[in-house]
Amino acid sequence: MTPDRIPNQVNYSVTPDKFDAVLFDLDGVLTATAKVHASCWKKTFDEFLQQHAKENDIPFQAFEIETDYKLYVDGKPRYEGVKSFLESRNIHLPQGSLEDDPTAKTICGVGNRKNEFVHLVLETEGVEVYSGSVDWVKHLMSEGIKTAVVSSSKNCEIVLKAAGIIELFKIRVDGKVAAQLKIPGKPAPDTFLKAAEMLGIEPKRAVVVEDAISGVQAGSAGGFGLVIGVDREGDAQALKDNGADIVVSDLSEMLTNSSATS
Repeated sequence: MTPDRIPNQVNYSVTPDKFDAVLFDLDGVLTATAKVHASCWKKTFDEFLQQHAKENDIPFQAFEIETDYKLYVDGKPRYEGVKSFLESRNIHLPQGSLEDDPTAKTICGVGNRKNEFVHLVLETEGVEVYSGSVDWVKHLMSEGIKTAVVSSSKNCEIVLKAAGIIELFKIRVDGKVAAQLKIPGKPAPDTFLKAAEMLGIEPKRAVVVEDAISGVQAGSAGGFGLVIGVDREGDAQALKDNGADIVVSDLSEMLTNSSATS
């Protein structure tokens, strides 16, 4: 147990009598790609900030994963993350277009630069999955509970295929789907609500599983029956404060809960 881990006061189990579906975030929950995204954001923003500092004759202030990433970027759609962080530094860029060159000084250009870095890592290093998460997904399916992935990433399908787990999820609402349907991303609850709708499930009969502050905020705002925070980085209190009903360090703990109540 990590020092700031919050003991859960109630033994929450996810069983068919209580819930019909579980909606999973991808990065940091199912796959160990959250660190990849964080490092690629740092590389992208530091590159941009160094150039910005040089052009404006101001001190360079690096992008900090522990603060900037968690506050402004984590869990949000790519371009919203760019805009949110840069505005925190009082930098305002034009939106640009989705087809902008990665060198363009636009919100989309910066976001596309980050995506280049992500694709390079995926191609050279592959994708690691959290075995405890996959084991719990398979357990839920054996109980007749539906599963879906709800991710802000437009690379969601690529990551799921690379990880070999795409067949475990009936529904996928990712960055591409959200853009096509013109629904807002996290912390708005709309992507989770859309996944529940596509599964034919009422929100109160669905569980949201998230590792990001914006994600648990979305789950809480959507009126879902249970919001589970996954604490990979010592953020248990922040996850609790922003809407998680319970916090676990790994989803294998949910298997323990299921065994204890079966």
